[in-house]
Amino acid sequence: MAQREGGTSAETELEDFIADSDTGGRIPKDGLGRSALWYIPLVWSLYQLWIASPLPFILKFGVWNDTQTRAIHLGFAVLLAFLAFPGFKSSPRHHIPVLTWIIAIVGAIAASYLWWDYRGVANRTGVPNTTDLAIAGIGIVLLLEAARRSLGIPLMGVALFFLAYVFFGSWSGLPEMVQWKGASFEKAMSHMWLTTEGVFGVALGVSSGFVFLFVLFGSLLNQAGAGNYFLKLAFATLGHLRGGPAKAAVIASAATGLISGSSIANVVTTGTFTIPLMKKVGFPSYKAGAIEVSSSINGVLTPPVMGAVAFLMTEYVGISYVEVVKTAIVPAAISYIALIYIVHLEALKMNMPGTSRMHPVKFMLGAIFIIAISIVIGGGTLFLCGVVVDAVEAAVGAASTWVLVAMMGLAYVAAVRFAARGPDLEVSVESMQHLPPTREIFKTGIHYLLPILLLMYLLMIERKSPGLSAFWSTVFMLVILATQNPLKAFFRGEGEFARHIREGLADIAEGLIVGARNMIGLAAAMGVAGIIVGAVTLTGIGQVMAEFVEFLSGGNLLAMLFFVALISIVLGMGLPTTANYIVVSSLMAGVVVELGAQNGLIVPLVAVHMFVFYFGIMADVTPPVGLASFAAAAISRGDPLRTGFQAFFYSIRTALLPFLFIFNTDLLLINVGPVQAVFVFLVAMVAMLLFAAGTMNFFLVRSRLWESAILLLVAFTLFRPGFFLDMIQPEFEARPAAELFERAGAAPDDASLRVRLVGESLMGDPIDARYLLPLGPAGTDGPTRLFDGAGVEFREEDGRLFVDNLNFGGPSEQLGIDFDWELVELEVASDRVFKEVFYLPALLLLGLVALLQLRRKRRQPEGAPA
Repeated sequence: MAQREGGTSAETELEDFIADSDTGGRIPKDGLGRSALWYIPLVWSLYQLWIASPLPFILKFGVWNDTQTRAIHLGFAVLLAFLAFPGFKSSPRHHIPVLTWIIAIVGAIAASYLWWDYRGVANRTGVPNTTDLAIAGIGIVLLLEAARRSLGIPLMGVALFFLAYVFFGSWSGLPEMVQWKGASFEKAMSHMWLTTEGVFGVALGVSSGFVFLFVLFGSLLNQAGAGNYFLKLAFATLGHLRGGPAKAAVIASAATGLISGSSIANVVTTGTFTIPLMKKVGFPSYKAGAIEVSSSINGVLTPPVMGAVAFLMTEYVGISYVEVVKTAIVPAAISYIALIYIVHLEALKMNMPGTSRMHPVKFMLGAIFIIAISIVIGGGTLFLCGVVVDAVEAAVGAASTWVLVAMMGLAYVAAVRFAARGPDLEVSVESMQHLPPTREIFKTGIHYLLPILLLMYLLMIERKSPGLSAFWSTVFMLVILATQNPLKAFFRGEGEFARHIREGLADIAEGLIVGARNMIGLAAAMGVAGIIVGAVTLTGIGQVMAEFVEFLSGGNLLAMLFFVALISIVLGMGLPTTANYIVVSSLMAGVVVELGAQNGLIVPLVAVHMFVFYFGIMADVTPPVGLASFAAAAISRGDPLRTGFQAFFYSIRTALLPFLFIFNTDLLLINVGPVQAVFVFLVAMVAMLLFAAGTMNFFLVRSRLWESAILLLVAFTLFRPGFFLDMIQPEFEARPAAELFERAGAAPDDASLRVRLVGESLMGDPIDARYLLPLGPAGTDGPTRLFDGAGVEFREEDGRLFVDNLNFGGPSEQLGIDFDWELVELEVASDRVFKEVFYLPALLLLGLVALLQLRRKRRQPEGAPA
């Protein structure tokens, strides 16, 4: 009985933790409170669907501009943050105090001010009145409190730090390097609240336009049963292997990551099932929790959604969504494969049993084959869909939309009929231990794949906007929730259609409510992130951060990247995924670009953003604030700090990747063809597996220290073969600046020119840096391609070239290039041997280690620990 009570207490504690960090810990028992937390989230979801649909324009009702929709969006978030989240641990959880109601309504009014007085504020741009300033001040304070309630102190603390810098940056007690003139209350409030430079900027626009719909889509998909389906599919496939529950946890977290925007949500969704089963087969509590944390962290780094960061990145970097997905896919894939391998090595080291003792090489080859087949099938399906759509459009013209909808409906009904042949999947830990065969589980949820397929088709093939793609996919999910149970009952001959229809409508309402409540903290975080971004643009602190990192690193390139990584982890502590990315990219991406250019490191902007994003996300793992680790420890009943440190050790492979793709952008598939992409993926995967083996001190058997060192050396060589070649032959050779226009005109399509520029910054500091100038399509002269592609014009004076004009917002202006800087030289690729020649000695070293370990393995007695 004591054990049962302990278990019940643990479950209650976990539920409280989830509620406090996700949907809100207040559960009112009075009618008004219950109704408020039922109807307000429901109305918020319906509002978001309304503004994403074409209906406002068709009916000419409820049409608002982007600023107004952002204000309404934030108004809902602030209102619900106060109503759903208690202010303190001692605050009442079973009713909403009157004072809280008053503050919540005032906060909602202030947050939605740009909606209900938009014209007045627009007419007073630059000269705000007393009401504007009062509402802005109240709004900032209550937004910060809403973020504290829903997300904790870290994000609010970071925002307060930046606000203090805005107002008191001129304080003489600050180091001279970071001082600025400071801002008045009027200037700060106008910038932060009454324009789109601060709270109501890009971040909140992405939250209102894209993120909400993707969170809602994931909530509806989970409500329909897709989360349980993916989890059981992973367990049925891998659960019988050595350490199977842990391997299944990795795959299940990858699948959950497709529909979740939060590493903490990933941990809770899958960890509730996977962690107890990992413990049952022999994993200690802290290792079981750490494996789940590492898996879940990777979920938000994995395309297509990446915790909604993929859509923010398109706005901040200025590339297409497809390019972002292509950039992120290889690092995410090899990181997941390496984690499965790490789990396998842990199982071998602990001599865990399994009904199948598949050889590790065969297992990894099988995993690679399955991943490759899945990619081919997925890509082939999307391509086939495109062919079908084109054929239908050619055949029926304007009626094609209705024909395609009918075809999708028939496919859905057929999938549900197929699923109805077997029983529905149970949702319980006990049911995970007696699963039917994989094929039986697979057929029960084929219809869940259709809305995901639709989403991918609209994003990848049709290239529709993320908001519109998520809207139609969400509408499909609403249809599935309303009809899947009645259709199953019909095909099974069960009857009771009215009851099943009521259950479907209840599921829809529950999914809409949960989706909205999942967005409370995220929307508040986007607003607070806007404060931080506003402070950066108002004060110019980005330049200060660059000088600070340069001072710490002493001008050393690797030290600079290390300090940027460390600061990104600190900045990301306690922040949700999207706010995390906004903060680290706003503060640190420019630092890498500026200091890297001064040290000869030139990488595409997307690689820089991926670098800081990866390390920002590592904060969810890293003690003492690793929220994902605390969530896993709440489930495993392990030590949170020990769980966090073990998860960080497992995630070293993830922390290694950003350094590698900064120096080897092939890993991001930048300017890489299809055949080379396959080669890059295979080599990077082998390198990551060897890195995992080296850090785990286990390859075919337990490794000796020098063997682990060789494995790490081989991994490094495979990841960055150019490192050793650069020591023998320089990668680039200098050419005269006079060749600029000739080389620009002769370059192939979408090429880039590497140039060295010298000049002075706005602060009067000397600049001597290298930049990568993108060129547009071939076919025009050099000056035209430079302006069309890089947004820069040069003038010639006495045989010297100077920057004469910059396209506002163009690539050159974003890189920080300024007027009158002199182009002193070009840098072109040297004619040298292929860097891949260093693979040969690396593979010979690997063969030596493998041969020695195979000999030791043959000498081991049968059944002895590895």
